[in-house]
Amino acid sequence: MLLKARRHPNTSRYGIIRQHGRVARGMVISTMAAALSVGSASVFSAEATEAGSTTKTWSNQVRDYATESLNDEQALSLAAIPMNGPGIEQYINADALMSPGSIMKLVTTYAALEILGPTYHWDTSFYTDGELVGDTLNGNFYVDMGGDPKLTIERLWSTLNELRGMGISAINGNLVLDGDVFRLSNGQPTFDDNGDNPHAPFLVQPSPYLSNLNLVHFQVRADERGTQAWSAPSLNDVVIDNRVIATAEAPCPARRHFTWEPVFHEDHRVTVRVSGELPQGCRTTAYLSLLPHEQYTASMIRSLLSDMDIDINGKSLLAKTPDDARLLLRTTSPDLVTMVRDINKWSSNVMARQLLLTIGAENRLEEEEDDRVTGVRVVHEWLQEKGVNTAGLVIENGAGLTRDGRITARQGAQILQHAWNSPFASDLMASMPLIAMDGTMARRLRNSGLDGKGRIKTGYLENVRSIAGFTRDDTDTTWAIVGMVNNDPAWNGQAVLDRIIYSLHYRPPTGTTLSRAQSSGTKIR
Repeated sequence: MLLKARRHPNTSRYGIIRQHGRVARGMVISTMAAALSVGSASVFSAEATEAGSTTKTWSNQVRDYATESLNDEQALSLAAIPMNGPGIEQYINADALMSPGSIMKLVTTYAALEILGPTYHWDTSFYTDGELVGDTLNGNFYVDMGGDPKLTIERLWSTLNELRGMGISAINGNLVLDGDVFRLSNGQPTFDDNGDNPHAPFLVQPSPYLSNLNLVHFQVRADERGTQAWSAPSLNDVVIDNRVIATAEAPCPARRHFTWEPVFHEDHRVTVRVSGELPQGCRTTAYLSLLPHEQYTASMIRSLLSDMDIDINGKSLLAKTPDDARLLLRTTSPDLVTMVRDINKWSSNVMARQLLLTIGAENRLEEEEDDRVTGVRVVHEWLQEKGVNTAGLVIENGAGLTRDGRITARQGAQILQHAWNSPFASDLMASMPLIAMDGTMARRLRNSGLDGKGRIKTGYLENVRSIAGFTRDDTDTTWAIVGMVNNDPAWNGQAVLDRIIYSLHYRPPTGTTLSRAQSSGTKIR
């Protein structure tokens, strides 16, 4: 997957929190060197010889380290460009088209900020073609879906609860979902996942009927009574077959010790069998996507209405809202800036894909019939207008959850350069994960002295590891960096990319060699 999300900036344009002083810096660097070493201790060394001889450049040392670690000199593609201080641009295989994973989300979210605007929002509206008689609505209840990437159960509950305030306790009509917001004549490209869970959250497809990320949150808790299982939202179409056994108090087991097996029935209902052993006082949870979007959303709305003691006695249908229908309720999403933060901090695939469809829907030409294709076209044209060479760039779905997506490190770095100068630079940067602090970078580069000193979107796919974003060096110069490892296997690609961020901070290429300081032949510690 491509890009991951970050935390909000503070005072500077780049918004990175500086460490307090430089106490025990040598100890911190030494600790980090030990933690990031892969195999032997061959980490970017400043290999100097007698006076007059040549010292290896920073990029050459990175290339040598990556080749040794990955056993392939073409496995790493890298571009690093100083934004606001001294430094020399660094490129390694920078024009090779690589599979980027989730860092592609940075392209989609940056494009959305400039094309749609940071205050863009989505409306979900509720209409009727009937009349109110006492406490009864005699007519159909239409839900005009607006393509909201994050229409949560909490917002739906708050909105639908207004019906109680209107004195309505019964709806004599059908529940009708209107998904006319998107055109999807070609369907959606599928991702051939090699995992063992086709119902995993990261595989949820975009849809005009998307709500609550199309997920059911299951929980099982053990106490002196045995085990209790429940789900949120509680849907009539999903039943839990709880086979978890309560045991004596003990350390709580990891989620992998439990089996969640969905059984799909001909009537489109699902039974989820959960089994395992759970010590008293412990609980285990799982998120699963089990129902088609339209069935999930209709079932959730019915469940919420039932909780409010509002009966709806008709069927669940899909149809367009009549032009003469009357507006009853409306819920408006948070602004685009908030959505972008969610997408990049936590690398939400379905939200990024939904965002690309929105770009397409807002900019489609009369003859265009697929908003995904239109969205890709619009983003390409937007990049070309900025002077970015888009040759070979493959966006596909806007999230990076694809085997076919392609971008070069040079293209990625050029896009980040434009983002740095964008009126919405701070909004995009605030959405990227902070090194060692939050999002998908929360556990990376800990104890390195780099906490909060970079905003890096991460990418992860089989045989793919990637980073893209901004990081500061030890002289307070901010660098735009894009690094991608395409290798079979790529398991150690993350360590290589972390080492690059670490080296760029402590030994930035500010001269013709690794640093301006006289080389001593020592390794970076």
